[in-house]
This record gives sequence, structure tokens and C-alpha cells, in this order.
Amino acid sequence: MSKINLTTVAFKGTAEQEAQLRAELKEIAKLPGSLMPALQTAQNIYGYLPIEVQTMVAEELGVSLEEVFGVATFYSQFVLNPKGEYPFAVCLGTACYVKGSGDVFAKLETVLGLKDGQTSPDGKFSLTATRCIGCCGLAPVMTVGDEVYGKVTTDQIPGIVAKYR
Repeated sequence: MSKINLTTVAFKGTAEQEAQLRAELKEIAKLPGSLMPALQTAQNIYGYLPIEVQTMVAEELGVSLEEVFGVATFYSQFVLNPKGEYPFAVCLGTACYVKGSGDVFAKLETVLGLKDGQTSPDGKFSLTATRCIGCCGLAPVMTVGDEVYGKVTTDQIPGIVAKYR
């Protein structure tokens, strides 16, 4: 069972996004098995599925919020928290883990003040544990957005984070 981390970042949806989502949901609601495509559409519009967006999906599809939340939290493709401006991700796959990525992740938790799946209140940083990203020869590996850091040590973490502050 995955952990559910609720964010402290305020929802910043726009009226335009809501109008677009509700219009698309009216069409999607006509399809059998509409909840998955509805959530995919909502996440494409907002980038994540906060409770406000889940509520809109529930209203437009005529299903309970509990059902929407259940599906949104069951499938790993859906995220409930926005990614930060600088999304930190650490590979915890086997090759990286045996080379110390668990310690790297723990150091990032301390330096950023975040747990797995959380975003800083200012929306600047987020932290995620990932599985193999295909850079096993560079283990342990972490990314910040599209930038890849290989052979990372815990001593390097404060300097890497400072680069993005």
C-alpha cells in the first residue's frame, strides 16, 4: 500500500481550467468506464489531482468522491500533490540502493525538510523516491527535473540543493 501525503501547497486552479475540465467531462461521462479517462484528462489539465479537482470529477460523472479518491490513489499514474519547481527524485532501484541511494534520499529529506511525495509549501521543491531510471552504471542516481546526477554521495547533497535555492 502506498503512502498518501497531503500537500500544504494551496490549490491554484483557474476558471479557464475548470471550464475546460467540466466541458471535457460532460463528453467523457457518456462513455462506459469513464472514471479512468476522466482522471487522466483532469491530471493533464491541472498536472495533479487535488481534492478540488477530484470533487469536480465526482460531480460531473455522478459518482462519489470516495470512488474517485479510491481510483486516484490506487493507480500510480495519478498524483495528488503538485511537483515542485525543482522536483528532486532519487532512484531506489537495486543497483542504486546497494550503492547508497537510501542514504542519499535520507539526506535530501533532512536538507529539504520533505518526506517522499511531498512538496514544499512555497512550491519550490518536491521529493520523490523512484525505481530504476536506466542509469545503473552511474549509481546512485538522482534527478532534479531533467538534470541527472550520478555517483551521488550524501556529502554532495547540500551543494546540489543550494544550486536551486
